[in-house]
Amino acid sequence: MQELFERLTLHDFHDDAFRNIITIRETQDLYDDLSGEPKDWDAAIEAEMAVKPPYTQPPIIGRPFEEAIHHNAIEFPFKNWMESRYSDGRFGVWYGAATLETTVHETVHHWCRMLEAAEEFLHHDTPIVGERRVFLVRCDAALLDFRARIAAFPSLVAPNDYRFTQEVGRRVHHEGHPGILTRSAHCEGEVFAIFRQEVLSNARNYCDLTYRLDTGSGRVAVERQLGTTMMVIG
Repeated sequence: MQELFERLTLHDFHDDAFRNIITIRETQDLYDDLSGEPKDWDAAIEAEMAVKPPYTQPPIIGRPFEEAIHHNAIEFPFKNWMESRYSDGRFGVWYGAATLETTVHETVHHWCRMLEAAEEFLHHDTPIVGERRVFLVRCDAALLDFRARIAAFPSLVAPNDYRFTQEVGRRVHHEGHPGILTRSAHCEGEVFAIFRQEVLSNARNYCDLTYRLDTGSGRVAVERQLGTTMMVIG
């Protein structure tokens, strides 16, 4: 561990990173699984509104849509801790990528692992569909640059073994460093692991994506425009 941090350089990063999260591309009716009749959906919505507390506007002019983007694109991992490559689940880490293609490779890998763990492959003869939203998020920080250390420490890019990187993450978090720049474990692109929320800002919608997993071949077709394959992974 000490050898990794010796002669480590910083990368002064002031640019956008891509953040890729689960979402839905089209608005869905939350009550259509309760009844096949639209009039029943309307009745359910009326009942919900009758008991729902009124929305209270903050004293300063509120911007709920911008707040929602900020929460989804930046805040969520810092408030909902979970185990990941650089966290053992006791603190939050935000992950982003330098390009759209890299963030697709990263999220396709984790999505397929999630489906495998849930044994979804065993129950689908048709493609499994996942929907994503990609944001651009500004990052301003001096990041620990691990890219030149990967040859000496290949565990930094082990596809599924997080023991070493979680140990690294505990030290980075404890010492208060803002984040890490390193190479993706799933392609040749570059990725970011951010430990300090305050270095992230200006989240904006970039695009929506659809992932279609062929359970027979294991390949994932990625669509930016519905019906048009942008890339295939696997």
